[in-house]
Amino acid sequence: MTVRLATRTTAVLFALLATSQIAAAQTITSEADLTAGFSNQEVEAAAAQIRVFGEIASRVQYFVEVALAAESGPETDAFSGAYPYEPGTRLIEAYGERLMQAGRLVGGVRAGRFRTPFGIYNRGEHSYNGFLRAPLIRYDEYFALSNNYLEHGVAAFFGTSHLLVESSVGAPADVGEARRRSGTDTTLRVQGYGGPLIVGVSYIRTQPYLPSTFATGRAQFTGIDARWMAAGVQLRGEWLHGRPFDGVSTDGGYFDVTVHRREMRQVSVVFRAERLDYETIPAFAMYARRETLGARIKVAANVTMQLDVIHQSSQVAYGYPWALDVGLTYSLRR
Repeated sequence: MTVRLATRTTAVLFALLATSQIAAAQTITSEADLTAGFSNQEVEAAAAQIRVFGEIASRVQYFVEVALAAESGPETDAFSGAYPYEPGTRLIEAYGERLMQAGRLVGGVRAGRFRTPFGIYNRGEHSYNGFLRAPLIRYDEYFALSNNYLEHGVAAFFGTSHLLVESSVGAPADVGEARRRSGTDTTLRVQGYGGPLIVGVSYIRTQPYLPSTFATGRAQFTGIDARWMAAGVQLRGEWLHGRPFDGVSTDGGYFDVTVHRREMRQVSVVFRAERLDYETIPAFAMYARRETLGARIKVAANVTMQLDVIHQSSQVAYGYPWALDVGLTYSLRR
């Protein structure tokens, strides 16, 4: 299955890049990532993400991303960084954005289909950066949020060089296994900047992804996140508290480190420690822990390899308290 998907997605990838060359005069940029990977949890996966973006007019931008994937083996959360890995082709993001500026104040409006703006949420923060799995608080079925949450709606943002405020209103447009029920979602995020430090606070009020027969009320979460970078070292983390539906609660977060100094040449080293506590009746409660040590290695000009060694508690281990994930990615940009 992995080889067949790689062949098909390679054909699509080169067709897209050929199209972008013809349309170069329209300032279209295209990117593609083609990945194949395996885990000792008896999982194999292959995927391609294709992105097209550019500027329609002055300060009016657009972004479109499509993902293709296939997976074989038992259910785990392997290869869950920022995309769903069950078979199929999916539209991920498709939005337009208008940027504005008035003196020191900058802002913008985004409309269409976009990732839910809560915490550290951009694709590049969780995909092909050395980690092959989403954080526990951002995996589909762990009673918190999901990196596969998407919104059909409108987001507005404004700020200065030291402060950014972002808010959105939309309806769920999720991909993956955890898809929220229909309704209205709202988010609010405030982010501050100071030297090498970025700190943010987020709030979301949304729909549960579990059936209405027992998951009543709204899902609500508040989160804090921080990033710091200096001398080739990045420290990053998120913590959230809230409830996926009435009568239960979820707390959890992660802290990770990425090191890439000049003397390390083609290698970046990553480490993550994380936890998630889902409080409900004892038979269904969840107390998960995970540590990941890995590396991102530039094998060739457009090829990177990622290797992660994972230690995890039984509730998320799927029978493998120790896991090894390996992924190989070929990237193109035109």
